[in-house]
Amino acid sequence: MKTIELRAMSSEALTDELGKLRREQFDLRMQAATGQGTKPDQKGKVRKDIARIKTVLCELKTAEASGHANE
Repeated sequence: MKTIELRAMSSEALTDELGKLRREQFDLRMQAATGQGTKPDQKGKVRKDIARIKTVLCELKTAEASGHANE
């Protein structure tokens, strides 16, 4: 997922997507532990998508906090 797409999403949608990605990350870990690792490249992609979402959420919170401080 691209950062531009993430910035267009609402905070609630980002939180939902974060939950889905964390679940997917868990599933990939379990597959690797049981020897079913069919998509070894997915682990890195999911991890980076989680980091992107967390970054955008942090940016939104910072912008919200600075917006309220100016009022």
